[in-house]
Amino acid sequence: MPREALDIPVDLDPPLTIRGWLDLPEHDALGSVILLAHGAGVGMDSPFMTDLAAGLAQRGFPVLRFHYAYAQRMQDEGKRRPPDRRPLLEAVHRQAAAALVARYADRPLLLTGKSMGGRMSTYLAAEGLRAAGLVLFGYPLHPPQRTDRQRTEHFSQLHLPALFLQGTRDALCDLDLLRAALKLYAGDAHLHEVEGADHGFSVLKRSGRTALEVQAELIDELVRWEAGLPS
Repeated sequence: MPREALDIPVDLDPPLTIRGWLDLPEHDALGSVILLAHGAGVGMDSPFMTDLAAGLAQRGFPVLRFHYAYAQRMQDEGKRRPPDRRPLLEAVHRQAAAALVARYADRPLLLTGKSMGGRMSTYLAAEGLRAAGLVLFGYPLHPPQRTDRQRTEHFSQLHLPALFLQGTRDALCDLDLLRAALKLYAGDAHLHEVEGADHGFSVLKRSGRTALEVQAELIDELVRWEAGLPS
């Protein structure tokens, strides 16, 4: 699949420029365009993010990945850093969305993300960022072993259609709690459970499934869901 490197300016004090990759389909389906945000522990170049973007591009979607500022520093400096605070995460995320919308002004935008990137997508949607829908790859409902700290305070403000893709072994998302929390969701939310998958969508060897098969399930579900969105 063809891919373009992008430099995305972020209007902050001091200003910064973040890097992104735009994965392009060989045969554009002329439907939604996808903004794919990474999780807390790794950046946009992780195998999960790279393979997912390529797989979605193969199905006809332009996909923009980008580094949050701390992840770009991790890559440049070769050492780990904690995620930035929410205002900086959101500022970078919002500018990446603006860059994609500027490129595809007449196309629906899907805000998607892995774990923290999905969480930031929901915050931006609750704050009014225009999009056609949300796709959450492993929404981090709560910290590990802290089911009392659920990240659902904004669900009642979310009116966009949403697809939650969650593993049944996800230590950051008790599925019973998520099902209850989705009753608070203001819009139409669909939950798809990936049997045996953990937070990173890895499955046990005894499941007999490969990583490629799990990824195909995620992509197939997104494609089916996206086809049913209001036009």
